[in-house]
This record gives sequence, structure tokens and C-alpha cells, in this order.
Amino acid sequence: MEDRDTRLEKLASEIESLAEAKSIQAHVELSENKDFIMGIIEDKIDPPIKSSLTYAKSYTQRIDNLKMSTGYQPPKLNQFDGKENPKQHVVHFVETCNNSGTYGDHLVKQFVCSLKGNAFDWYTDLVSGSIDSWEQLEQEFLNHFYSTRRIASMIELTNTHQEKDEPVIDFINRWRSLNLNCKDHLSETSGIEIYIQAMHWSLCYILQVIKPKTFQELVTRAHDMELSMATSGDQRYPGFEPHDEIEVEDSENGGKYLSEDEAEDCEKL
Repeated sequence: MEDRDTRLEKLASEIESLAEAKSIQAHVELSENKDFIMGIIEDKIDPPIKSSLTYAKSYTQRIDNLKMSTGYQPPKLNQFDGKENPKQHVVHFVETCNNSGTYGDHLVKQFVCSLKGNAFDWYTDLVSGSIDSWEQLEQEFLNHFYSTRRIASMIELTNTHQEKDEPVIDFINRWRSLNLNCKDHLSETSGIEIYIQAMHWSLCYILQVIKPKTFQELVTRAHDMELSMATSGDQRYPGFEPHDEIEVEDSENGGKYLSEDEAEDCEKL
């Protein structure tokens, strides 16, 4: 009888322990389910922030939706690493893309292909979805890379003159390089006028009469006159003598004085 009671007590204890264990398991499962459900709700209300290491396009969805024409073949682009002239890079990039049939905002998605090194790093650091036009991307690019190189001022440009014994071609290259580093836009006409004023007086006087319309014409004229000087063995324009001065009546010349020989030679050039 006693043995029977002992077994009953043991069985009752086991049943109680089992019931308690199931209760704990049910509580844990309920808690886990609750956490899972709350997690889903939170994700819907406040999506998780993406890692800063995850790549996101720098341009807007509008730009991303732009499609290239059928049969488009990407051109071979020069790559900019942040060390060369940024304005020259933009000009070359735009012209190359235009020749391949790409214009306007379509340039945005192509621009990254023309960057490497520090320039590529700059592009990847742009704020996601911040670029909505080619003009905006071009401006940000120039603002950044002009700030990392010496920028020439308009005053410096106008005060730059051809040095003694400096060949005209060398001066042209030096002046145009400085002009490219000048952030202020200078029209070709204004550039030609400033450049002529910066040349040796003998070249300057003649070119003011000739009035070249393009830089190509200016270079050709100036170079030909310099060769003529070298041939004559005179550093001045051949035939120029102060006492032979006559005033060119052309009002566009601004009252400058030229020799008779110079005036005749101007007509021949």
C-alpha cells in the first residue's frame, strides 16, 4: 500500500513538471512570435537604413529612366584622374559623346565612364539621387576640381605678356594654357583682343590692323610675321623706322601709327 502511494506521488510530480515545462515553452513561443510580428510592423513603418557601404546611384530616377537610342555604341572616352585640366576634360567628353549621338541629360549616366582615381572617388561620394541634369553635374565637377588646382584670374590673364626673345608659338601655348585655367568665360573675340595686346609691339601693331577673326588665323599671321622678322635679321617688323611713321586713317585702328612699309605689307598679308 505504501509502495503504491509513493509511485502515485512520483507520477503526480512528473505530470506537474511536464505541465510547467509546456507552459514555459508556450510562453517562449508566444514571446518569439510577438517579437517577429513587431519586427515586421516596424520594417513597414520605418524601413531599415541601408549601410553606407551599399552603392546608390548619384542621379535621380528621372535620369535613370532615360534610354539610349537603339544601336547605341558607347564611345571610347579619355579618363580624368583629377590631375589634368577639368575644363578640357569636359569639352572632350561632351564632343566625343555628341559625335556618338548622346546629348543633354543622357550625358549624366556616361560621365562616370570617363573618370578614374581621385575623380572616380569624388563621383562615388556624391549624395544618392542628388544629380538631376547634366548642367548640375558639370558644375559640381568643375567647382570641385578647379578648387584643387591653381586658378588664374582675369587680371593675371590680361597682365601676361610675351617675354623678350620668347617665340610667338611658345607664348601662344603659355597664354592659352593660362586661359584654360581661368574660370571666367572668355569669348574668342575678347581673347584675341587681349592676346594681341600682350604680344611684342611690332607684332601687336600689325595684328591690330589685320584684325584676325579666329585664334587659328591669329596664330598663322603671328607666326608668319615672326618668320619674316627672323629672315630679315631684325627683331622688329622689317622696314619699321620711327621717322617713317604715318597714321593709318582707318578709325578702327584707334589712331595707331605704322610705317609706310608696314602699312603696305599689312595689305599683302
